[in-house]
Amino acid sequence: MVVVMKPEATPVETAAVINRAEAVGVATHPIYGKEHTVIALVGDLTKIDRDVFSAMAGVQKTVRIQEPYKLAARSTHANRTTIDVNGVIIGGSDVVVMAGPCSVESREQVLETAWAVKEAGATILRGGAFKPRTSPYSFQGMGEAGLKILAEAREQTGLPVITEVMTVETVDMVCEYADILQIGARNMQNYGLLHAVGKARKPVMLKRGISGEIKELLMCAEYILSGGNAQVMLCERGIRTYETSTRNTFDLNAVPVLHRMSHLPVVADPSHGTGDWELVGPMSKAAVAAGADALILEVHPNPEQAESDGAQSLKPENFAELMGQLRLIASAVGRSIATSPEPAPANGRAQDVMLV
Repeated sequence: MVVVMKPEATPVETAAVINRAEAVGVATHPIYGKEHTVIALVGDLTKIDRDVFSAMAGVQKTVRIQEPYKLAARSTHANRTTIDVNGVIIGGSDVVVMAGPCSVESREQVLETAWAVKEAGATILRGGAFKPRTSPYSFQGMGEAGLKILAEAREQTGLPVITEVMTVETVDMVCEYADILQIGARNMQNYGLLHAVGKARKPVMLKRGISGEIKELLMCAEYILSGGNAQVMLCERGIRTYETSTRNTFDLNAVPVLHRMSHLPVVADPSHGTGDWELVGPMSKAAVAAGADALILEVHPNPEQAESDGAQSLKPENFAELMGQLRLIASAVGRSIATSPEPAPANGRAQDVMLV
């Protein structure tokens, strides 16, 4: 059961509902949103009469939820969730584009890419400081030094930063530098990590595992939501099938299905979904047409020299061309591409042109 509080409900009224439920042995998971506070009740609900809560001060309604992912379910929210990342709204009418290199390799590489994607219209900078790799001998990322480079790029360009967090031990460190925490496909069911980011007060992008069902993705989101973090977005990045002509099979179905099942914003990752830069453009346009709230794309100034995922990385000029096409697709389905945050610091661009 979910108890939805009125927008004007006071903290005292909310606490009264929580205390009433816990008094009969039911666990409570309150989510404090911008418009409503929602309290999920988990446990033996046979002993609870929903009318008891409906009559309490500050309660707008109670809802019986059949799905096991109670907080992520579409039925718990009349409106879709939106997430404000330093003024960039994910889940609203505008489609947000996150772009940048797969791996942070150097200061020069990140700054060059950050300025290029910003000028093309990206609103969030992506980059990996910690890299989970299939081989232990492959480049593993620059760690905290990479996070510092991303933070500098944000300071100069004004672009918020999304980067992956891989372990419970590094959550606090990544929170210090990043604006959005990414949970990668390999960690979708890393429940300790999900608990940890659930306690963080940073937006989280949860990627679907390579063999994860949509229901499993929603259950993993539930771990984060139940920890008190309501700022969760879901990412489709391709799944493993019998097909070998692409890196993964990009499940475009997941975009409208997730919107039907959940109120959380949906992000599409055609870079990992295809593994081929020539396919990234078509699938990006398809994802926008299908209703994706955001795209996360890999862009690198020299893909052939990239430490990771060069084959799926767009060059800046290809990315700029794609952004123009995405604006047309978004307009055709009644949306627009989010504009880049302004203004950027005046002293940023000039000093870094010399680095390129």
